[in-house]
Amino acid sequence: MSDASTDSERPQHPYEGNAHHAGGGRPGLMVWLLMMVAAIVVVAVGFIGVVLGHSKGNATSTITVTGSGTVQGTPDTINFQIGVNTVNPTASAALDANNQKMAALERALASNGVTTKEMQTSGLNIYQNTNNQGTITGFTVSDQLNVTMHHVKKAGLAIDAAARAAGNGVQLNGVSFTITNDSKLLQAARTRAMENARTAAGQLAKAGGAHLTGIVKITDQENQNSGVYYPTAYNSSVALKSAVPLQTGSQPVNVQVTVVYSLAG
Repeated sequence: MSDASTDSERPQHPYEGNAHHAGGGRPGLMVWLLMMVAAIVVVAVGFIGVVLGHSKGNATSTITVTGSGTVQGTPDTINFQIGVNTVNPTASAALDANNQKMAALERALASNGVTTKEMQTSGLNIYQNTNNQGTITGFTVSDQLNVTMHHVKKAGLAIDAAARAAGNGVQLNGVSFTITNDSKLLQAARTRAMENARTAAGQLAKAGGAHLTGIVKITDQENQNSGVYYPTAYNSSVALKSAVPLQTGSQPVNVQVTVVYSLAG
């Protein structure tokens, strides 16, 4: 009797419908395909959700702060402008006399530690002098030197000697000091600026319930303040008796940094 089993006792494949239905099992196949498509859509939506959630979780939080550091240094370079004015009834005579005085001035500077490279002519002018009626009364010749000295301690003697050599008509327009060898000062200022920036960032992060995890970006700006300036120290009526007293004082070197730190909660 076992061989007499019917088709209804045999398990059906999902692709098969009931054999006695019209269409040969097509509706069953369509239902199965629709179910598979729906399952794929669900999986895809779930995957997109996971990716978006992962991206959002990895967004970096940052904080930007500015820190500054200042150190004091002693100027190692002096700059000044010195020259001669000469007045004469004729232009040629004024120029000749002025040339002689300037030559003597330059020799005096050179004898007191100023090299040729440290002297540069900054202005040579010849102009007419007239009275109220517009009549020419003479000519003035003006010649100026820009001087840069790296031997600051010799500058007083150099200025005094140059002024004595030029005599009446000498002009000194100003003195300024700068720091040219500032690498160590800048290093110390940068260190202080970064320490200040980190302190400020740490305080802000703590107040916001977070902590610093690293540095994203650093931008620094150096600023060496202008040197000390003295107004006109000499003119033709000043008597010169000794080396010009010069005090270099100290000069600040400042560095400002802007730092972007990453944060974590």
